[in-house]
Amino acid sequence: MSFLTAQYPGFELIEAETELILNVKGYRSLTPLQTGNSVPQFTFANNFNSWQQFFNGAETHNHIPIRQILSKPLVIAFYAQQWGRAGTDFLKQLNAINPEIRANGGNLVVVTQVSNPELQKAAWDNNLTINFYIDADHQLAKQFGIYHQNSPVWERFSGIDAHVPLLAAFVTTPYHQIIFDHTNWDMDKPFLADALLDEVYQSSLSINTRKSA
Repeated sequence: MSFLTAQYPGFELIEAETELILNVKGYRSLTPLQTGNSVPQFTFANNFNSWQQFFNGAETHNHIPIRQILSKPLVIAFYAQQWGRAGTDFLKQLNAINPEIRANGGNLVVVTQVSNPELQKAAWDNNLTINFYIDADHQLAKQFGIYHQNSPVWERFSGIDAHVPLLAAFVTTPYHQIIFDHTNWDMDKPFLADALLDEVYQSSLSINTRKSA
């Protein structure tokens, strides 16, 4: 018997235990939809718990006509309270142009993750007249490419400690085409409200022309 045989007893390969293989989820870069893209057909849940409405800061409980909302140019924006002042400023900008959106023949819906007292306080403090849609599972945010579970925003923005969608706004037609996009990749990116309103107006004009033809 050799020295090595005596020091290391023989064993069958089948007796060896394999190490646990860990499935590491890789980082996935976000790919927000852009102007010219077609968004997969989406809709909103038609139930009371999926909506929170405010008029001049006060909460209301009106019926939400889903079909009517989707039959016009739609400004769909994404907001999360974790964005702090940047998120509040975004809501204030949307609220300021909401009357013009409606006057130009469009609708505005702001998508958020949860209804809570902080949202009510933000609406009251800033006198908001906005319809919020509660997208608890981020399904819409995923469809628009501004949220993915393997792309946490805190890796890009300092001061964010929660996994939330990017601040973003899109204008979609009833035919599911995006005609305006604003995604806040950079916190200092200007929000082009005039361009958004112009796209809403032009789309509404086109829809009315088709109906009268």
